[in-house]
Amino acid sequence: MDAFYASVELRRRPELKGKPVVVCGSGPRAVVTTASYEARQMAGIHSAMPAAIARRRLPDAIYIHPDFTAYREASRDVMAILRRNAETVEVVGLDEAYIELTDLFSPKSTMRRIAAEIREETGLTCSVGISENRLLAKITSELGKPAGLVVLSRKEALERFADSSPGLVPGIGPKTAVKLEKMGIRTLATLRAEDEALLTEAFGPRTGLWLHARSGFADDTPLSVERETKSQSAETTFDVDVADRGQLESSLASLSEELCRRLRTRDLAGRTIGIKVRLDDWTNVTRSHTVEGPTNDPAVVGGVALDLLRAYDPSRPVRLLGVRVASFESDVASEDESPEAQLHFSLPG
Repeated sequence: MDAFYASVELRRRPELKGKPVVVCGSGPRAVVTTASYEARQMAGIHSAMPAAIARRRLPDAIYIHPDFTAYREASRDVMAILRRNAETVEVVGLDEAYIELTDLFSPKSTMRRIAAEIREETGLTCSVGISENRLLAKITSELGKPAGLVVLSRKEALERFADSSPGLVPGIGPKTAVKLEKMGIRTLATLRAEDEALLTEAFGPRTGLWLHARSGFADDTPLSVERETKSQSAETTFDVDVADRGQLESSLASLSEELCRRLRTRDLAGRTIGIKVRLDDWTNVTRSHTVEGPTNDPAVVGGVALDLLRAYDPSRPVRLLGVRVASFESDVASEDESPEAQLHFSLPG
């Protein structure tokens, strides 16, 4: 979907169309959820950028607080259109899905029709990438944004992106790209020509071989209609680092309540309860405990989480706090959630 969260906001506030719109929180550590294409073009604002930087770059933009209830409703409408037009649809987020087109007579015509139905029925637009595997389909979908449809074969991609940075490939993050550059590997063509032994020595056998395969756009991952839920978690990043134990315990109780509410709505119960603590120096600590039977009771989850927090006894102020439930009795993910689903929200005060 194109600038999905911003597009949903523009749908209900059409007077903002054509203006720079940024969806983000208001706290000092908030980040941009998404931005309209006007905001992107005018000031280079993009997802995951600190909201404070966005506000400095474009102080006159319209800043809107995220409404995830509205985004989930819009996502359900979009995915329903996909499912009535194709047998195999894998939803990987509120705004993204893969569709199996192999057995269709005319994939391009099918996707044009689906995109038109989405636009007519929801008022939202999407960009479509058609290729030989998931990896290339995702990369290709970015080429025609917004509202584009691009078909690209693997052979064409190898030529088109030969001089592109390895960071073009989903999964190759900035740190890996920097490390590759220090090794003299600045393009996908160079990475593809590199000796696998050198890559495995630098990154380990698994990652090294993965990097080499991805540089040639190899991906044999099949589509899966159902995705296994490994865990559910809720976490919050405090606007100001918290050292007060009473405030930490109160926040943990609120997180446990919200997480258990979501677990109950999906009929999920787990046996492993854990906490995540990020200190002010960015040290990350996790602790977990397994209970006798599956639970989604906030009294149980909150009680175990509280015991774990007290046992850890953070020695420094806390930047982020989270609670997690895993080892589910039922492991079928909902249609609009990823395998490692997380809930992020701000606590009052």
